[in-house]
Amino acid sequence: MRRAFLSLGSNLGDRVEMLGAARSALIARGGIRLAAFSPVIETDPVDVTDQPQFLNQVLSVDTHLSPHGLLDACLGVERAMGRDRSAGPRRGPRTIDVDILLYAGLSIDEPGLTVPHPRLAARPFFVELCRAAGAPETWLPAPVAA
Repeated sequence: MRRAFLSLGSNLGDRVEMLGAARSALIARGGIRLAAFSPVIETDPVDVTDQPQFLNQVLSVDTHLSPHGLLDACLGVERAMGRDRSAGPRRGPRTIDVDILLYAGLSIDEPGLTVPHPRLAARPFFVELCRAAGAPETWLPAPVAA
């Protein structure tokens, strides 16, 4: 089993329900076991700022899935919950967003998958949520200077 850290985010509909449904859907898929989770926090939107606030959480999971297999599981949960990544503005409002932030301390830069998540260092709240979910400091990126 390998440890990975996933972010959950929602700013449409019943946000609390969306996060809970995403957690349940991930665990229901084969090869993913919930190890720990951060508190849920509310954050202002970044990049596309004219949209509702987000609820965010980080999950620590143990998985037998490869990085791409885990990505497929995350995208499958999004699709099952009604998210269409091709609709609306990029980084715009969404019912659910499930991203791989960290995977087994690895650096991955392949088409469709970059780990650590390319915007993790620029989102201090996600770094803190990773810590709260038990991420090793050596896996976390250095903060981006403001």
